Amino acid sequence: MKITFYKYQGTGNDFIIVDNRKGDIRLSTKQINFLCDRKFGIGADGLMLLNLKKGFDFEMKYYNADGNESSMCGNGGRCLTQFAFDRGIKKQKYLFIAIDGKHESEFDGKGWINLKMLDVKEIKKHKGNYILNTGSPHYVKSVLEVNEYNVFKEGQKIRYSKDFETKGINVNFVQQPENNKLIVRTYERGVENETLSCGTGVTACALVFSDENAHQRINIETLGGKLAVEFDKISDHSFKNIWLCGPATFVFKGEINLK
Repeated sequence: MKITFYKYQGTGNDFIIVDNRKGDIRLSTKQINFLCDRKFGIGADGLMLLNLKKGFDFEMKYYNADGNESSMCGNGGRCLTQFAFDRGIKKQKYLFIAIDGKHESEFDGKGWINLKMLDVKEIKKHKGNYILNTGSPHYVKSVLEVNEYNVFKEGQKIRYSKDFETKGINVNFVQQPENNKLIVRTYERGVENETLSCGTGVTACALVFSDENAHQRINIETLGGKLAVEFDKISDHSFKNIWLCGPATFVFKGEINLK
C-alpha cells in the first residue's frame, strides 16, 4: 500500500499527517510504529489522520510513536489546523473534534496558531509536585537548572513508578526564571523519551505556576522554541478559556510503501 504523507512540526514536536477525508486509510499499530521510527521509517513523535466529521471542520485522530491511539496533543492540534488550511479547508477559525472533545483553533495574524484547550478543574498534589489533566495527564516538577537536568532518566523513573506504570503519565520539569517566563522540558509517554516540546505539557506547567491575576499570558521556552499559554484563573485549581499559542510549520511531503 502506497500512502502520501506530510510532515509538520510545532516547536520541534514533529508529526506525520495523512489526509484521510476519503476514509480509506487503515493503519495498524505496527505500521504506525514503523512510520514514526527515526531509523527505519519516516520519523516522528506521532501520527495524525485528518478525518471528516459531521458538524465539525474536521476530526483529529492522533497516535503516539508507539502506534497506539493517544490522548490530546496540543502541538498536534495546531499542526493539524495548519494542515487543514493547506489542504483547502480555508478558514480563519476552526471547530474540530479530538479524543477529549471539541476544540477551537484560529490563526492569530502574526504567524502563530491558537488552540483552545479544555477547562481544568483540578490540580492534585503528589509528593510535593503536581498532577493535572490538560487533555493528557501530566506530572509537573520544579527544578533549579532544567537545562542541566537528566530528563530522560528522571522522567522515565516517574512515568514507570508504581503510581503511574499502568496508564502512564507525561512528566514535565520546570524552571521558573524572571519576567513571567517558564523553561519546560518534557518526557512523553508513548514516545518514551524526551520531546523537543509538548503542548499539553507546557499548558499544565503554565497553570501550575500561575499567579493571582484573573487573566494571564505566560511565555514558555522549550528546547524546540517558544510557546505561550493564555487563560482565565477562577481559583488555584480551576481555569477556563485556556489557549495554547505557537507556530505550526510544514516540513515536507512524501510517499511511502507500506507492507
